[in-house]
Amino acid sequence: MNSEVDSGQISYGRRILDALRIDPVMLALLVILSAIGVVLLYSAGGANHDLMLRQAVRLLVAFMLLVMVANMPLRLLKKISIAAYLSGVALLLAVMFFGEVGKGAQRWLDLGFIRFQPSEILKLAVPMVVAAYLSNRLLPVGWKDLLISVVLVLIPVLMIARQPDLGTAILVGSAGFFVLFLAGIRWRIMIILGVLLSMMAPLLWKIALHDYQRARILTLLDPESDPLGSGYHIIQSKIAIGSGGVYGKGWLNGTQSQLDFIPERSTDFIFSVFGEEFGFFGSVLLICVYLMIIYRGLYIAANSTDNFGRLLAGALSLTFFVYLFVNTGMVTGMLPVVGVPLPLISYGGTSMVTLMMGFGLIMAIRSSRRFWNY
Repeated sequence: MNSEVDSGQISYGRRILDALRIDPVMLALLVILSAIGVVLLYSAGGANHDLMLRQAVRLLVAFMLLVMVANMPLRLLKKISIAAYLSGVALLLAVMFFGEVGKGAQRWLDLGFIRFQPSEILKLAVPMVVAAYLSNRLLPVGWKDLLISVVLVLIPVLMIARQPDLGTAILVGSAGFFVLFLAGIRWRIMIILGVLLSMMAPLLWKIALHDYQRARILTLLDPESDPLGSGYHIIQSKIAIGSGGVYGKGWLNGTQSQLDFIPERSTDFIFSVFGEEFGFFGSVLLICVYLMIIYRGLYIAANSTDNFGRLLAGALSLTFFVYLFVNTGMVTGMLPVVGVPLPLISYGGTSMVTLMMGFGLIMAIRSSRRFWNY
């Protein structure tokens, strides 16, 4: 009898999620990850209730936007992609002339009633517009379509890098590249582009990178060369993660985090707090949750019968992997510090909203084809 009731409740719950066009598997994984983030943020913020509450409110708003985007028809998303792209580029131009300057970077627009980072819009708009363009073209990608797509990607990437915001520029560029990759860009073209990029590396080092960005790359090779300056972040982060051992010191018991040795411990370096408190075992489990989300997104992309949906869902899922890869590589000293947050766990509003809207897009793509086998 109880099993019949439970089965009926599960079936009823699935009907509700289907009516809301929500993927139950991805929703469950996102809720788990978000809950971990709120609990961890309480510890990273020094048992700050206000910080945790603000994050919870932002998560609630982000989930509401996810549902809203998930209910948008795929054909409508395809039509508005160019408008979203042009609006994002226009806002980046506004940032160049009217943006607020903070910590040496000009990234924010303050409209009085809201303050936001326009570059976040391009994390969704770039893969959307490139996917919309290529979805009606003959695949794999030829030189003409490749050139147009690369220009569409490079315009916002260069504008974002100029702010400077190398982390967001990498994410936007990755999103555009993954659309091209999934569209079947030929290996010969990829090799040629790779060789050209390698040849331009010395020029980019001298012209494109700022002094502090070059210092971060050099510090990666030898953090101990400036232990109290540019190497401080990486050194303290590695100490925290290493001291966590196999099972960690326990929630709220991390010495490096609670004694304020870890810089930016609520944002970019929150993975260090997690590693210290929950150890290697907990870190592996956390990464597994991320990988399951990525797998689910790629599964939805693979089962999409629409080229636009397939390219967009695949690109967004792989960009989520770039978030994870860059942040964990950054805090463990394997990559330079570029200011990429740990998705859905680091404190912040704009990035979280963008990520949830991205998952809403993936769920909208899923809804265009019924998935009865969960």
